[in-house]
Amino acid sequence: MRRRGSQSEDQFGIDISPLIDMVFILLIFFMVSTTFVKDMKLDLERPGASSAQPASSKSIRVYIDKNKEVFLDGQSVRIWVLQGKLRDLLQASNQKSVLVVTDLGVPAERLIEVVDQCRLAGAEDVGVATEQES
Repeated sequence: MRRRGSQSEDQFGIDISPLIDMVFILLIFFMVSTTFVKDMKLDLERPGASSAQPASSKSIRVYIDKNKEVFLDGQSVRIWVLQGKLRDLLQASNQKSVLVVTDLGVPAERLIEVVDQCRLAGAEDVGVATEQES
């Protein structure tokens, strides 16, 4: 009789290996999903660069203020007019470089638009001013 009782206790044991597998799968899922959420909320401060170099004083300077307005030669210009005016200035000058001086709060989209217009105007070298350079 005793033997039967010991066998019945062994038959009712719980196999937890599938449970451990599921816990590891859930752990991996949560680790991967939290990493993606963290990367989407990057807080960047620009402009700033450790590799900043002094710009040529002869380069044409385009300014963008915090209200996203673009200035060339001290005058406010629209983004679609910038390419034509820059093309005229670059043809008159022997220097083919443009320096974009921007405010810290300017969105990256606006900066990319201005740099793109400078390159389309024929500028060979387009740089962005940083804190260290100024």
